[in-house]
Amino acid sequence: MTRPSLTLLTLITPLLAMVLWAEVQFPPLSGRVVDRAELLTAEERYKLTELIQQYESESSNQLVVATLPELQGITIEEYANQLAREWKLGHKKKNNGILFLIAPKERKVRIEVGYGLEGALTDALSANIIQTKVLPEFQKGDLAKGVYAGVNSIIAATKNEYVAEPVETKKDRRLAIVVGLFLLLVMLHLFGSSVLSSPVQGRNYKRGRFGGYYGSGGFGAGHSGGGFSGGGTGGGFSGGGGGFGGGGASGGW
Repeated sequence: MTRPSLTLLTLITPLLAMVLWAEVQFPPLSGRVVDRAELLTAEERYKLTELIQQYESESSNQLVVATLPELQGITIEEYANQLAREWKLGHKKKNNGILFLIAPKERKVRIEVGYGLEGALTDALSANIIQTKVLPEFQKGDLAKGVYAGVNSIIAATKNEYVAEPVETKKDRRLAIVVGLFLLLVMLHLFGSSVLSSPVQGRNYKRGRFGGYYGSGGFGAGHSGGGFSGGGTGGGFSGGGGGFGGGGASGGW
């Protein structure tokens, strides 16, 4: 490429970026939950708003959940950062805003963290919340549950109450399956060998009608487990002038 061509490209690139951003539309900040993609029911939006409002009154941190019909051709990182700046989430002196953004069409999610909360809600914690709390529910098709899980985890993290869980990869799952099958085969082999080699005597085993043996004892295992409408809620809600520098994390499902 010639020098004039490089010079022309250098001049054109910023202009193209400006044109692209000029076409990007941001929804108005209508409340603590701005459900433009219509993922939640009216009741779900109300309960989520109540939860976030209580958190804000206790901490002064400003958390907003937003869902979008589409990202308008840009990355979720770019959109989230610009939207958080547009809405000015968080207080000006504290920069304590958080944007939890979901774009179902592109199957992307983002936690955008204000300057003042980057020490508590780190990039690593944000990524862990997305990978272990949000995406598993999204992958099941339960977007509302994933949103709630994300909000609760974000709140816990900013209170230093969130415990990061190990992120299980596909490789980890495959290895666990292989190891599990191997151990099962070893146990079956040892159990079968011990039964065949043991004498038929004592109280533990009695001969059955068909030549087999059955035990007088037993064992068991238990298990314990611990139509949509869009829009925002909470009239008169607005940002407080908080700043954002790109902290947070993203994910996809």
